[in-house]
Amino acid sequence: MSHKNTVCLWYDGTALEAARFYAETFPDSSVGAVHHAPGDFPSGKQGDVLTVEFTVMGIPCVGLNGGPAFKHDEAFSFQVATDDQAETDRLWNAIIDNGGQASACGWCRDQWGLSWQITPRALLAAVNDPDRAAAKRAFDAMMEMTKIDIAAIEAARRG
Repeated sequence: MSHKNTVCLWYDGTALEAARFYAETFPDSSVGAVHHAPGDFPSGKQGDVLTVEFTVMGIPCVGLNGGPAFKHDEAFSFQVATDDQAETDRLWNAIIDNGGQASACGWCRDQWGLSWQITPRALLAAVNDPDRAAAKRAFDAMMEMTKIDIAAIEAARRG
């Protein structure tokens, strides 16, 4: 591991499966080294996959097969900036159609419980519009959505 800072994500024996999904789904993502346990550990045996080094959209990560003790929650999420509705739909659907769950305002959870914010750049521009009334209209529209609809956000922004 050559990075100074790496995101460590806890899995219950499924780190390699998750890393492979992320590498197949997100650009600039890959699976690196897979490390096997040199001895038995509380949730596994010698030789089991213990950690997996992977990259998600350029961010170095390590998946730790730590067992069932800890679960992911919304306190941590990956925020993915998308350029258009097609990219938004592709990423959202990949997560949801692979055992994930929809949430509110562009958030969803993958089958391993990790949270993702699939966030169109158009949404960020709209809710940060210097015209605060336009920003509020866009924000209010977003608050009613699960997956973000860029056309509806832009229409709300215009009034």
